[in-house]
Amino acid sequence: MLAPVAVPAPSFTAVLFGLSGCLVDFGAQARTLRSGDGNALQSQDAQSFAIPTPGALAALNNLRQQGIPCAWIEEHPAHIAEQLAAPLQGLIQPTPSPNNHWPAPDACWQALMTLNAAQLDGCVLVSGDPRLLMAGLNAGLWTVGLASCGPLCGLSPAKWEALSDLERERLRGRATLELYACGAHSVIDHLGELESCLADISLRRLKAEKP
Repeated sequence: MLAPVAVPAPSFTAVLFGLSGCLVDFGAQARTLRSGDGNALQSQDAQSFAIPTPGALAALNNLRQQGIPCAWIEEHPAHIAEQLAAPLQGLIQPTPSPNNHWPAPDACWQALMTLNAAQLDGCVLVSGDPRLLMAGLNAGLWTVGLASCGPLCGLSPAKWEALSDLERERLRGRATLELYACGAHSVIDHLGELESCLADISLRRLKAEKP
């Protein structure tokens, strides 16, 4: 009897990322640069928040080695987004600010066009922001939520580390439930767990599951 032939897991077409609260700016602190009416404060400087989150650079390097194109999406004005993205140059494509705000799918489609993605099948969005995840769902993408480093926990790295393990677990658990409630297909703590999460999505796709 012939041994069953292993079917390779389908490759990913593209991976999109949120910028603030995902790739950089743990806790999405750059939102404090916006005034109460939602307008950016020109005098403020986002460079202090331009620090990669745990696992971000390793995740981008891993995707680059696999030949999977990536782009970031951000709702902040261009001058803030450019400062935040500075540590990521050369590893990921930027996407211009969308005309329509999340959860409209335009930003995701615009990012995929920037990458010249040939199809929606196999496209993934990673973010800690429920509105961006809903935009990804509206665009027909697989979605991965980030529990600890996005706006739902919303704490700076120093404040996050100052919490007790119990307090961190409580905030992480609440964020996880909210991300699943908005429709995320998977939720991980941070980008250091992305590789195993994408492997799980590959298996789900192999079983003909659709986003």
